[in-house]
Amino acid sequence: MIPAMDAWIWLAIAAAAAQTLRFALQKVLAGGALSPAGATWARFFWSAPLVVATMAIYVTTGGGTLPDIAPGFIPYALLGGLAQILATICTVALFKSRAFAVGITFKKSEVMLTALAGLIILGDQITSLGALFIAIGFVGVLLLSEPPQGGTIFNKSAALGLLSGVFFALSAIGYRGATLLVASDDTFLVAGLTLAFVTTVQTLTLGAWLFFREPGQIGATLASWRTTSLVGVFSLLGSWCWFAAFSLQNAAYVFAVGQIELIFSLLVGVLFFRERPSPREGIGMGILTVSIIAIAIIG
Repeated sequence: MIPAMDAWIWLAIAAAAAQTLRFALQKVLAGGALSPAGATWARFFWSAPLVVATMAIYVTTGGGTLPDIAPGFIPYALLGGLAQILATICTVALFKSRAFAVGITFKKSEVMLTALAGLIILGDQITSLGALFIAIGFVGVLLLSEPPQGGTIFNKSAALGLLSGVFFALSAIGYRGATLLVASDDTFLVAGLTLAFVTTVQTLTLGAWLFFREPGQIGATLASWRTTSLVGVFSLLGSWCWFAAFSLQNAAYVFAVGQIELIFSLLVGVLFFRERPSPREGIGMGILTVSIIAIAIIG
């Protein structure tokens, strides 16, 4: 039987697996008729009604009552939701200029940034050993900062990767802060309620943006429903697991273990997109893998 204290590790792994599949689908969409914003909205449009319906059924059939939610919940949830929109747009845009697995790795700067933001905003602490292995993992990210066709390290891909890391870090801290303000020991309920609120706001907010700035993207999303609906399903599964893990553990540790997504993305890149990582990229991914295993052990 899996110890309760280790549940966050399994949730992080499950979230990483679902997120890899979702990003793979978004890469396909971004390469077609959808813009980065349109491909991002697809995940919220389909997942929001699913999570709201799931929580309504769960609360109703369970015979329970909604838990008390502290006033700070909404600001934290809104911070997380807005940052996640911007982070996902940056990541999808990144896929246009770098290989799939490398694009995923660039955004993994979120781990160190999450540790810093968590300390400043929430007062989350990490051990010295944990900080060491997070730093070692970041070395792997730096090895992946070489531009694909010469030039300098300061290139568009590096900028998009760093921005996605910053926004994903703020998103994680916002979500962890929100889940901590829901007065319930039911991890499924805490994650679900937070996710229901956030995805609804994201759907309406980004949908309004598309309506006024990129109106054709709404129709394109609906026309591609076979793929975009799968994006929503995998987004729902991944987000639910992330939120649940954030309610149980420091967000930096959760993201550190979630870097197993690198292995998943490498497999997807090789098997489906026919990509081959360079030796330098392989070394960077290897170093990050060592960091993942270490964090899972000491976390």
